[in-house]
Amino acid sequence: MIEGCILRLAEGDEVAVATRDLTSGTVLAAELGPALEVRANVPQGHKIALADVPAGAAVHKYGQSIGRALTRIRRGDHVHVHNLGMDQVQQDYEFGTARVTPLAPAGQRPTFQGYRRANGKAGTRNYVGILTSVNCSASTARMIADQFRGSALDAYPNVDGVFALTHGSGCGMVLGSAGAEVLVRTLRGYAQHPNFAGLLVLGLGCEMLQAERFLDADTPAGFIERLTIQDSGGIRATVKAGVARIQGMLPAINELQRDTIDVSELVLGLNCGGSDGYSGITANPALGVASDLLVAYGGTSVLAETPEVFGAEHLLTRRAVAPEVGQRLLDRLAWWQEYATAGGGSLDNNPSPGNKAGGLTTILEKSLGAVAKAGQAELSAVYGYAEPITSRGLVFMDTPGYDPVSVTGIVAGGANVVCFTTGRGSVFGCKPVPSIKLGTNTELYNRMPEDLDLNCGVIVDGEATVQEVGEQIFARILAVASGEQTVSEELDLGQEEFVPWQLGTVT
Repeated sequence: MIEGCILRLAEGDEVAVATRDLTSGTVLAAELGPALEVRANVPQGHKIALADVPAGAAVHKYGQSIGRALTRIRRGDHVHVHNLGMDQVQQDYEFGTARVTPLAPAGQRPTFQGYRRANGKAGTRNYVGILTSVNCSASTARMIADQFRGSALDAYPNVDGVFALTHGSGCGMVLGSAGAEVLVRTLRGYAQHPNFAGLLVLGLGCEMLQAERFLDADTPAGFIERLTIQDSGGIRATVKAGVARIQGMLPAINELQRDTIDVSELVLGLNCGGSDGYSGITANPALGVASDLLVAYGGTSVLAETPEVFGAEHLLTRRAVAPEVGQRLLDRLAWWQEYATAGGGSLDNNPSPGNKAGGLTTILEKSLGAVAKAGQAELSAVYGYAEPITSRGLVFMDTPGYDPVSVTGIVAGGANVVCFTTGRGSVFGCKPVPSIKLGTNTELYNRMPEDLDLNCGVIVDGEATVQEVGEQIFARILAVASGEQTVSEELDLGQEEFVPWQLGTVT
């Protein structure tokens, strides 16, 4: 018999997760009941049945329903898309019945070395951004940024880089519409982000969305320049002028120094991409530990990806500080269900093919693992996409599940560090904010070691606990906030991952 190769996550679950590839005919030791014969090949991270389940009955993982049996499931079967489907769960929502306020550990408060901006905000990086008002100025912005690659910044070691933030909108839009307001909020959020020491705002000149709509007195960048291609004499003249304007900023930006800042001024973005069957067992709950530590010290942690809390939202409403906070989350989910239906889809059009290959079968299962990133802290606020985050503690932002769009909203809201969990191997960066990538399993980490910052697979390997890995993540957050580079930054990722959510009428 083989021992120690399956995990049941809650008492009464009808399924367990395989921690290694299981071959049909293998007999597993009686750690979770009588000896169990594997009836079909079960890949690592996938589910194996611990009990017979009749057709139509609910199947449980994490102590929650993850779907209903499409056919009779027998003990030892591989449980996946061929025999498990969605369950239309009717939740009995409660508000504030499971509130937990994490307590800060005894001892000295943590700090990080960050940049204190003139408006009081704390930055973790020192970038110059080229912010475009319209798609028509995107190519010109990239041409300007390209002049600062290679050795161009060698004389300015305290400048983290110059890059272009381009997007596919800004004209042909209805100003004042929902879609336009989302874009304006996003651009304003980036313009105000404390990780920018300097900005060049670049437009064409005749677009609907003029820079005045997203620049205001609260913009913390010490150096702000504006150019339009039409007024500057065309693309070549604008590139020359833009390069000169940025070169004029660099000496003073390079003089800026990091200061000691209390941990409470960190705003941590939580996101996952390319999830697998281990995500809800290793990286996500370990990140939840780090999130709770930050909240305990008075910092802010931001959960997002509304379609990927569908089926687990009842766990969050129980943690809401007030009924209206929980109700706002439910209202956003209701909006998403209407939005998906109008587009000819539904919220259970998820997981992705990669998620399924990694062992996730339904959105219910995926969501239950995804909310683990938020730890146990009470839910203090719910924000719309790219809205400024002003509350401390654990908050939620309404974003799509698509990683670049989701994180763009979180960063626009004010996140100055991001932690990104992945089980399949997502390659992701999000300038101007450092993204710490957390792998869910050791096989992935060994296969893509230059694309991941930390291996959370040691949890299921039995080499560390969730608590220990969570504390490692928290320590890495502080180090990265203080200037330590992530693997995404070493690869110069993040310029193309600026993807504002596009909604509304295009005229």
